Amino acid sequence: MAKIETAKIRNIALLGHGGSGKTSFAEAMLYVTGGTDRLGKVADGNTTCDYDPEEVKRGFSISTSLAPVTWRDVKVNVLDTPGYLDFSGEVKQALRAAGNAIILVDAKSGVQVGTELAWDYAGEMGVPRTFIINKYDDPEVHYHQVFEQLKETFGSEVCPVAVPYKGKDENVLIDLIGFKCYKYDAKGKPVEVPMNADYQEVADTYKSALYDAVAMVSEEMMEKVLMEEEITREEMTKALHDGIQSGTIAPVYVASATTLFGVARFLDACVETFPKFTSRKNEKLENGEKTPIAEDGPAGIFVFKTVSDPFVGKMSFFKVMTGSLKKDTVLTNLTTGSTEKMSHIYVVKGKNQTEVDELACGDIGMITKLSNTNTNDTLRESGAGEYAKIVYPDGYMTMAIIPETAKDEGKISQSLARMLEEDNTLKSETDPETKQMIITGIGDMHLAVLTAKLKSRYGVNIKLETPRIPYREKITKSVDIHARHKKQNGGSGQFGDVWIRFAPGEDPGLTFTVSVVGGVVPKNFNPAVEKGLLEGMTKGVAGFPMTHLAADLHDGSYHPVDSDEVSFKTAAIMAYKMCLEQAAPVLLEPVGDLDITVPDSLVGSIMGDLNKRRGSIMGQDALAGKKGYSVIHAVAPKSELQDYPIALRAMTQGKGWFSFKVTDYAQVPGNIATKIVEDYKKSADA
Repeated sequence: MAKIETAKIRNIALLGHGGSGKTSFAEAMLYVTGGTDRLGKVADGNTTCDYDPEEVKRGFSISTSLAPVTWRDVKVNVLDTPGYLDFSGEVKQALRAAGNAIILVDAKSGVQVGTELAWDYAGEMGVPRTFIINKYDDPEVHYHQVFEQLKETFGSEVCPVAVPYKGKDENVLIDLIGFKCYKYDAKGKPVEVPMNADYQEVADTYKSALYDAVAMVSEEMMEKVLMEEEITREEMTKALHDGIQSGTIAPVYVASATTLFGVARFLDACVETFPKFTSRKNEKLENGEKTPIAEDGPAGIFVFKTVSDPFVGKMSFFKVMTGSLKKDTVLTNLTTGSTEKMSHIYVVKGKNQTEVDELACGDIGMITKLSNTNTNDTLRESGAGEYAKIVYPDGYMTMAIIPETAKDEGKISQSLARMLEEDNTLKSETDPETKQMIITGIGDMHLAVLTAKLKSRYGVNIKLETPRIPYREKITKSVDIHARHKKQNGGSGQFGDVWIRFAPGEDPGLTFTVSVVGGVVPKNFNPAVEKGLLEGMTKGVAGFPMTHLAADLHDGSYHPVDSDEVSFKTAAIMAYKMCLEQAAPVLLEPVGDLDITVPDSLVGSIMGDLNKRRGSIMGQDALAGKKGYSVIHAVAPKSELQDYPIALRAMTQGKGWFSFKVTDYAQVPGNIATKIVEDYKKSADA
């Protein structure tokens, strides 16, 4: 396969709410361009992009897939992204490689949460945005209503480029650039039809919105619009290109992935008006500086996605950021410092791979078995400067991993490590207090898919359950305890005698002091006393670790023959247990700072729910950069937030998000503490 030049490469990411038809639209583009000989359907599980067994089974995308198409000698790398909120990390990966964000909108549902999120994600990453009003084949849709909703939601940069006319027995697409009308046959081929009075009326309705948008691109275009001079197709195409690149224009197209209506017109737009990679001139580096994009010179690539395949091995998806990448080139990984040989370079279409000898600047490819390379790494032939990394959303859906068998337990670490390598929104750790293996993701569906993949790919069976909360205990009274350990079984015995004054401590853990005078307890036994107290503190009266304990050894006695370290350690443990009986210990729970971002209209209901979760409202601010949203600042117990990712999504219809960080421990109310202790003892006895 010959190298395709940079000028003939476009990279687009399909974004949008779940069910807006992204995968079907990718399939339509493949079919119209001859990339496939049949039009696959998501419901039938035979699309090019949804090839993973989990995607086929569930009927929606769970990862970003690649499907290059060729139209008018231009290669369009289509990145099909998931619409489900749990897989937003995949969306960000696609946007890092894309030059244009194509936001699909369900023509019947209109603007949805996923539509707004897609707009925000693309804006954050500086990627130009285009809309497609999809599923226009539905008889109940109203284009004008959806278009006005887009304009109202996203602003004046939204402008029509191709608009539909729906008659009793016909669907016609009106191209506002050339003022031509088209019908589409069963294979998506446009057939020009004459402009009539009905079509002209529709065209005139939207023409002014297009002209108003292009007038803002340059003074020359503004003068032409104001003077009502004729604007040629070439001038309009260039104005759209410049407006899209600068972000001042977000064009709107209309299509139907199932009937292929308008698909060819959108492909024309990819060729004519979407900027090529080198149009940007510079690429941002991780340190905030910019570096020139050059088609010639040393090769440099950025790895934007990793797939862990049990048969192929690690698959690293990359974009050529500068120069051209040739087979067998040796690159240096600027992130790890290691060198990697590009032995085999592939272009990927769904699950199919085709080996190539070279990829031009701006193109997207895949390399297998780069052992020391991961997502977000920069590899260069020469030169310095890591490319700006993908910033992933934080996950707060936390569950404990329970292997179903001993065999699963033995395989889980390696298998989970591969999944974490593939998905940067997953985090795993072993809780040092509860000793549970913890997995954190964005939502319950995210973790359910992880569980299924571990089983299907690596044969590891796990269960997920609510993790235990790392409660602690603390005494609330000062007490002076006398404990004596004396044991005589013939010969040398054991003797340890201590007076320890216990009090609530200021610092976490044990604050141990010695104020013994007169040598009643020899100094060499002091470490044994401290060791005994530390051993006892692993469990309080309710079974949880003790914290913030101050203990002063101020008196005692010893036997010159029978006293030893074990005796004084045992006496200290006895003293600690007596302390628990007298010092009124209480249960502590982890609490932290909770910041919740929601639409202004939902602030009241969110605050009401927080009160039920024992949260304390600390304040409220308007969200900078997003009109109509507020950030609620609160302090809340961790135990009340374990289902919060699901609950907040339900309360806000996916429009809210939050962050939480444990900052302290606070006393648990008595009635709740009693139930916690009862449940803990039941589980311990089970």
